Amino acid sequence: MNLRTTLVLAVVALGVFAYLRFFEMKQPSTEEAKRQAQNVLNFDRYKINGIVIQNGDEKIELRRRDTKWRLDTPIKDHADSSSVENLLSNLEGWRKDATISAKEIEADKNKLNEYGLAKPKLKLKLTGPEELPEIFFGKDAALEGKMYVRFENSKETFLAGQSIKKDIDKKPEDFRDRKLTDLITARVSRVVLTTPVGEIDLQKKNDHWEIVKPFHARGDDQKIADLIAQVTTARIQQFVADDRGDLRAYGLAEPRGGITLFTPDDKQGQLLQVGGVPEKEKDQLYVRSAARGFVYTLPKKIEEILNAKPDDLRDRHLMRIDTNILDRITIDPPGKNEIILARKDNNWTIVSRKNAPANSTEVRRMIDTLQSEQVKKFVEDVASNLAKYGLDKPQLQLTLSSFASENRAETKAGEQPFATVAFGSADGENVYARLTDEPFVVAVRRSLLDQIFTDPAQWQDLAIFKFKPEQIHRLSVMAEYESALRRDAKGEWAWVKGDGQINQANLQSLLTTLSNLHAVRWVAAAPIARRDLEKPQLAITFTTSPDDKNSHKLLVGSKADAATWFARVEEREGTFVISDADFTNLRLPFAIVPGSPSPAAGASLSPSATAAP
Repeated sequence: MNLRTTLVLAVVALGVFAYLRFFEMKQPSTEEAKRQAQNVLNFDRYKINGIVIQNGDEKIELRRRDTKWRLDTPIKDHADSSSVENLLSNLEGWRKDATISAKEIEADKNKLNEYGLAKPKLKLKLTGPEELPEIFFGKDAALEGKMYVRFENSKETFLAGQSIKKDIDKKPEDFRDRKLTDLITARVSRVVLTTPVGEIDLQKKNDHWEIVKPFHARGDDQKIADLIAQVTTARIQQFVADDRGDLRAYGLAEPRGGITLFTPDDKQGQLLQVGGVPEKEKDQLYVRSAARGFVYTLPKKIEEILNAKPDDLRDRHLMRIDTNILDRITIDPPGKNEIILARKDNNWTIVSRKNAPANSTEVRRMIDTLQSEQVKKFVEDVASNLAKYGLDKPQLQLTLSSFASENRAETKAGEQPFATVAFGSADGENVYARLTDEPFVVAVRRSLLDQIFTDPAQWQDLAIFKFKPEQIHRLSVMAEYESALRRDAKGEWAWVKGDGQINQANLQSLLTTLSNLHAVRWVAAAPIARRDLEKPQLAITFTTSPDDKNSHKLLVGSKADAATWFARVEEREGTFVISDADFTNLRLPFAIVPGSPSPAAGASLSPSATAAP
């Protein structure tokens, strides 16, 4: 055998092997073949594009268009896709319980008549690329829950469950989709609402709703979504008629109102018109769906959409804040220096105080308050007279900005304001306000202004000292008398001023409190407190370096209230208050007096210590 013959035979052998391998792969496994043999019908449901049901003289045709099912005969309408898919699913699992061979049927010519299969009333045919036989449905069998079925052009008969018969033995309207529309709320991008008092045009932009007509305003996302959902989730009660005839009987020749829903790719929209109330069903309303070309009844609740008023759909939040781009907050009180708060990673700084750390918790609280603040009243839709509301010269203006450190394609470097709100004069418990990019005047809580601090000191970080107790090397406490201690070369504390055994527990409590001292809050301009601190109740000086160069001083004055005390430190501007518990720890005595218990926490102070601020 020459080389050429050998190569030809090898190629043929490989071809035969590949064919057999491909053929075997296409064949079902033994287990799968057994399962298929038990099925009444084997088919690929995803290739089925039509279903024909013959029920006596009535023919029902369903067609799949794209991913949706439609009823084509005897009426044209949306089909209930879930019911159709359920039918296909049931057909896939429809099993033969027994088989009566064609030979047995031939032996008794009357068998098909006996089984109701000679001229069956109910037939089912699936259409698609693959030709499938029509299924004939006969009588119920003596065995409970079973019936006789056979295929067209076959006398072989099966006993099978009655579930498929129940799925198809229905009236045409039972296959109609009772969901009013196939739209989903999230896909709707525009709504035109026609009501007895006028037209309202709502449009979705950047994931938020806006009122475009009769005036331009922010819309309430949730309320508008709820309005749309009344249509997209509505269920048809009755199929009344097509809409080509006289609609006066339904109050739809001149509808009371309507709603049109648009999606980004549907500029025509789906119109729903609301008509009258049926005489016998007072809890329903006639409606016309232009998209489906029919008159239906819906629950009477649907007429609530006609009661909507523009103000009902307005966003009652004072402002929208995108915290993802918020980098700067500028507080501008007339007659005072503006305060600029800047975000640095997850914290905030006070730009107007050389980027000193800010109380980030307080800044976030203010942002949360502004985000949740609700308008008490819409005062004017066109702010033609700002002086009337004190908004020509606002008592406070707040600007929120993003910040880009360098030029980009979409933004320029620097501060980019995206919202500014001005607060005008007060009216009782309310104060007038206006967003500068909106024409409206609104009223909000007057107490909101108390939560927007206009003194930069109030925005300072609450951490007064950030040390560890072991970092303190020298300590002097002046109360009724002065006590002073210093660490020696071994790190042990020794008296500089004072004597006796050192109370180590008291000393450690004082050091722990002092090294990590936090303010309860910073106080706005408080002249009484500042004067009081000129003659403090308590003065503590300490150093945080062995050479005593890093010196710090804390002064505590009188009580601010029942649970706090005024205080200040020399390295920070402003007055703050500390808790009563911290004040008590800072006054603990250092020395143990022989034969006497240590002074209790909260021991009485000098008379001036209890003076009112």
